[in-house]
Amino acid sequence: MSTEQPGLFGEWDKPQIEQYVAEPENIPYLPFLPGIAPGEAFPEVGNIMELEAVARRCSRCRLRGTCQQVVFADGPHDARIMLIGEGPGQEEDIQGKPFVGRAGQLLDKILQAAELQRDEVYISNVVKCRPPGNRLPNPDEVKECQKYLEAQIRIIKPAIIVCLGSMASQTVIESKARITRIRGSWLLRQGIKIMPTYHPAALLRNPGYKRPTWEDFKLIRDEYKKIKK
Repeated sequence: MSTEQPGLFGEWDKPQIEQYVAEPENIPYLPFLPGIAPGEAFPEVGNIMELEAVARRCSRCRLRGTCQQVVFADGPHDARIMLIGEGPGQEEDIQGKPFVGRAGQLLDKILQAAELQRDEVYISNVVKCRPPGNRLPNPDEVKECQKYLEAQIRIIKPAIIVCLGSMASQTVIESKARITRIRGSWLLRQGIKIMPTYHPAALLRNPGYKRPTWEDFKLIRDEYKKIKK
């Protein structure tokens, strides 16, 4: 497995993906890649507050020059569940919190239906600054911001990670498989269970995704109940 792949958990090759899809009960272990990113050394941080302070001073990519503010994260620093989205939208850029627009309102409803409270989950995004026009982040932007996401995971130490949409799933597990193929089953990395599912914004565009997303969140709910015991 190449250490130069950008994903936090390395890259799956095609046979691994096909085996995983064919045998969803198999939960592969995916190792973290060493280091953070080439170039300037990333400063040592001891907690989330220090990491956020570093992020708010960041100017490593073009996005910081076009957004209003860094949208770092929301939620308790000891959360057992971490939700990872794509990037801030316009409303998030204004308020400084992730998932507060229409997609965020839908996410709140999904969490409530799954017997989860927003204030008990840690929510962040692949990139912390809003891309202009809400476009997808470019690969170089993802690469520069990835060190923050990796550090968040290491510090928070969630038991469950929910990847909301293709961008988050591809960044975290570096799977080239479509979200339609990998959603709905667990991956495992050294005790961290990972669930890829649809982004709430995709549900707003395509209501047909609501049922499979709900099935995914029922699995998340059941797993969360186990770890809370």
